[in-house]
Amino acid sequence: MNSPSLNDLLNVAVDAAYLGGRRTLAYFNAGVAVEIKADQTPVTQADKEAEDVIRAEITRHYPDHEILGEEGGTKKGDSRYRWIIDPIDGTKTFICGVPFYGVLIGVEVEGKPSVGVIYMPAFDEMICAANGMGCLWNGRKASVSKTSKLSDAVLLSTNITACQARSDAFDRLTKATKIQRTWGDCYGYALVATGRADIMLDPAMNPWDCAPMLPILSEAGGHFMTWAGEPSIWGKDAFASNAALNADVLAILKNEKRNY
Repeated sequence: MNSPSLNDLLNVAVDAAYLGGRRTLAYFNAGVAVEIKADQTPVTQADKEAEDVIRAEITRHYPDHEILGEEGGTKKGDSRYRWIIDPIDGTKTFICGVPFYGVLIGVEVEGKPSVGVIYMPAFDEMICAANGMGCLWNGRKASVSKTSKLSDAVLLSTNITACQARSDAFDRLTKATKIQRTWGDCYGYALVATGRADIMLDPAMNPWDCAPMLPILSEAGGHFMTWAGEPSIWGKDAFASNAALNADVLAILKNEKRNY
């Protein structure tokens, strides 16, 4: 089998995310039953079916590729190509009937995050990127904001209480920024990538929660990294920002005073 191009991988990722996302809508605001997993996080039939749909679409094109999914674990294969899936990022949001949930697909090529897709089914928003190919938002070029002062910035977070429990960093950023909101989970990163917000903060992170973010934010002209400043999807925390604010945000995060 010939090695797929980044464009090939991106096209399959976009199709898979769309198909998985449309499946979730059958259960959205429909009273779906909720199970609690061993790690005490919720899961629904929508999560499971959406991941099945996504895996099937990937496997149809690339049966030998490795796949890591939040719900289905790892399917071993050609490790040069690893697909990382979160069928519903923001399951708690989904359960509450709030539309700020999304489907995430990232593709690592030779260990490097190279392709990323965020699909927001309830809004029908598709944000996607591949290294060197730019970032698109519903087919239009996407780019981060040009906000250059923290005092003018919009700060987002998935979980304020978790941020505050970790350290003083969130409170310092809150005092330094203009607007603070909890448009969290993947939607916060989508908003930064499309210039509608300036900073997104997560004090805890799993790879499937952020697999597409590095190529998307990079190609949109911004940054995605750990609180220590490493551009990685495998860290234990993460933030995104536009280019102009990155150094200021990173300085606060690196000098946080931990509460534990």
